[in-house]
Amino acid sequence: MKLHRIPAVYMRGGTSKALVFRAEHLPASRAARDALFLAAIGAPDPSARNLDGMGGGLSSLNKVCIVGPATRPDADVDYTFVQLTPDTDVVDYGGNCGNMSAAIGPFAVEEGLVHLPSVLSSSKDEAAVRIHNTNTGKVILARFPVEHGALAADGELKIDGVAGTAAAIKLEFLDPGGAKTGKLLPTGNVVDVLAGVEASCIDAANPCVFVAAAALGKTGTELPDDLEQDAHFLARMEAIRSAAAAAMGIAPGPGVPKVAMVSARQHAPTLVGTLPAEAHDIAVRMISVGQPHRAVPITGAICLAVAVRVPGSIPHQLCTAGQGPIRVGHASGTTQVDAEVQDGRALYGAVYRTARRLFEGKVIYRAP
Repeated sequence: MKLHRIPAVYMRGGTSKALVFRAEHLPASRAARDALFLAAIGAPDPSARNLDGMGGGLSSLNKVCIVGPATRPDADVDYTFVQLTPDTDVVDYGGNCGNMSAAIGPFAVEEGLVHLPSVLSSSKDEAAVRIHNTNTGKVILARFPVEHGALAADGELKIDGVAGTAAAIKLEFLDPGGAKTGKLLPTGNVVDVLAGVEASCIDAANPCVFVAAAALGKTGTELPDDLEQDAHFLARMEAIRSAAAAAMGIAPGPGVPKVAMVSARQHAPTLVGTLPAEAHDIAVRMISVGQPHRAVPITGAICLAVAVRVPGSIPHQLCTAGQGPIRVGHASGTTQVDAEVQDGRALYGAVYRTARRLFEGKVIYRAP
C-alpha cells in the first residue's frame, strides 16, 4: 500500500458534509473512482466510525460530490452525488443529496467552473447557477448571495441541526417528478399495500415511500436513537422499502428509494428541545441507508412536499398545510419546503439551505 494525494474540498451542505472533487482530477474508470472514494472516506470500517478517513460514521457524513463542466445546454455544471456507508464497501450512485446540492453552486463559483454574470457590478449580488444532477437527470437552480467572487460569508438563515446562521441558498428543483423512474407515481397508484402496510410511492427529487406511523404502531415522535435500537422496526421499514423498490421498478440498492414514516403534527421531542404542534404541518422520520436520519434529507423533504400536493396520498391525508410553504417537523426541528403539482405533474419543489467551505487542499488516502 502507498499514499496518494488528490485535490479536494471538504464542504458542509445543509445538514450533511462531503468531499467535493473536480471531475478532471479523478480517474476515468468507475472502478478506480470507487476505490479512491472508499479509501478517502475510510470505508468499510468494522467499527462504523471511519476514523482512518474523512467519513464521520453517519450516512450524512459519508458522502462524495463530483463537479465538472455541464453536458447539457440548460445547465452550467454537472454534479454527481455518491453515497457511502460507514461499515460496507457499497458505493451508491442511485440518487441525489439535496443537502449537498446547496454546496455545488458556491463550489462552482469559487473554483472558477462558472463565471459570475456580468450583471454583478457591485461587490455583493446574487448568483444563479443551474446544476445538472446526473444521478436524476434533473436541473436544480441555486440562488445565493456573492461577495468578492465567493459565497457571502455571513447571513441570517438558521437551519435546524446546524449551529449559527449563514447566507441563504435557495434551491429550486425544476420539474422534479420522475427523477429515477420517469413517473411521479411509479406504481400508477396513489396508495399501495407493501409488506402488509398501506404506502404511497412518490418519485420527486428522489424516490421515496411514505407510511403512516400509526400503521407501524408508532407515534411518529420517536427520536433517532430510540428507532435505531428497535431492530423490529428497522427490519419492517427495510421490508417496506424493498417491496417499494420492486413495485417502483428500481434496482436494489441502499440509497433509494428512501423510506419514511409520517404523522400528523403534534407536540414532539427533538434532539434540541420540544417542537410544538403549531410549529409544523406534518412530521416525518426518515431512514437513510438503514439509519434513522437526525433531520430530514432535503430530497426527501422535497419529495414529501410533492406528496402532500398529491390528493389521496398518505402525506396529503396527514398534512394540515394549505397552499404555500409546508413546515416539515423532524428530529432536529423543522424544514420549510414548497411544491406545486398540476394535472399529475410536479412543476417544482423548493427549499432554503446554507453551506460552507470548510477545508481545501489534498486528501491523502491509501491505495495499492
